[in-house]
Amino acid sequence: MITNNKLDKSFGPVGTTAGIVMFVVGIITIFSSFYGLILIVLGAFVGFTSTSTFIDFEQKRIKFSNNIFGFITTGKWIPVESSMKIGIEESNVTWSAFSRGNRSLDIEQKDFRILLFDSDNREMLTLMKTGSMESAEGEKESLCTQLGLFTDLKLPVGDQP
Repeated sequence: MITNNKLDKSFGPVGTTAGIVMFVVGIITIFSSFYGLILIVLGAFVGFTSTSTFIDFEQKRIKFSNNIFGFITTGKWIPVESSMKIGIEESNVTWSAFSRGNRSLDIEQKDFRILLFDSDNREMLTLMKTGSMESAEGEKESLCTQLGLFTDLKLPVGDQP
């Protein structure tokens, strides 16, 4: 069974909104001008491109993927080894956008990321994101049992190894 854990939009919330608006305007203008096709392609790329992680529990492998246009997946499969570990990290991301009048729009996203580490405790990739520490602990334990990984990696929340 392969699960798809959606992570982030590649161009942030403001870029995603602008891309979707551009996509809709392109659909409307395609009936009157050929240039609407350019808006459709550019808007679909900016509006729908995202990142995700695929986890194959049966073959014990993981793939971090950039989903171009929302459906073309990229990335390579990484086999899960018994020496790998899973940890939790708090993520505080702020997306900033500036208008022509030099006004800023700051959007904060706070969540908890479940990360995969190699045998030397170096971060490899993000497996999943959750909204609370309790749900992150539950998902971590579930992933550890399904993948057969070591579970006692203790990271201070917010710190990197």
